[in-house]
Amino acid sequence: MPAGRQDRRSPRERIGDELFARIAGPRGRAVRERIHSTPGPRWFGPGCEIRTVHGDAAMFVGGLAALLLQSLHPVAMAAVADHSGFRGDPWGRLQRTSTFLAVTTFGTAADAQAAVDRVRAVHARIRGTTPQGQPYRADDPHLLGWVHAAQTHCFLRAHQTYGRAPLDPAGRDRYVAEAARVAIALGAEDPPRSEAALDARLTAYLPELAQSVQARSAARFLLLRPPVPVAVLPAYAALAAAAVALLEPQHRRLLGLPATGLIDVVARPFGCAMVRTVRWAMPPPRI
Repeated sequence: MPAGRQDRRSPRERIGDELFARIAGPRGRAVRERIHSTPGPRWFGPGCEIRTVHGDAAMFVGGLAALLLQSLHPVAMAAVADHSGFRGDPWGRLQRTSTFLAVTTFGTAADAQAAVDRVRAVHARIRGTTPQGQPYRADDPHLLGWVHAAQTHCFLRAHQTYGRAPLDPAGRDRYVAEAARVAIALGAEDPPRSEAALDARLTAYLPELAQSVQARSAARFLLLRPPVPVAVLPAYAALAAAAVALLEPQHRRLLGLPATGLIDVVARPFGCAMVRTVRWAMPPPRI
């Protein structure tokens, strides 16, 4: 804002603008307008469950939980640590991820496919070796399947816990099936199409998960040294506690976190309060 000009925004607008800029980047408003207002067919029309889940403020909790859970696959985490730049540019990575989710969920079919094509082109160039000497490639359908399953599980669980309108069993199955469409487009291996299949898939991946140094380092970064101003650390701590509480005990143990405890008592009320605050500050666009 130019010097000497009074900021006439309300506290709600100021908080909302700051949050949105962090998540969507400096061009976020223009990008959102283009996503929602461009005419044309969509992968997911009005009434689709994926729009309900991905458009709710509970995604703040689900997204953080997904990052923690995804880090437990040592091969997938090696690719993230080597190539994503999540430490050097965590907000940039968040903005790219949030834009991809918004475009594929709410954008036109043409824009959604273009976003998928860009991601697949990036994945095709990423190759490496884990610290244990195992080669990896980012376009491995099996690894993409893990990332998708972990993400879908966390988004859905966060919505059921903190969302404005939790889904009934049929709605949860529809959400998983709709999310599978994006996973297939990205090249994931046979993504689950129902909540029961999603739970079974996570169980099937469990033997591949491990207490890697990289996963624990990522957890410390996300939970103890987050890239946020000091003034908002208490609010972030509430969201982080809510995210950890969404994880299964066996996943928490692999991250070096208590499997149960005080966090399960305090997480829900603090998480609900923070999600309500985000929802108040950042009302969804009229779509």
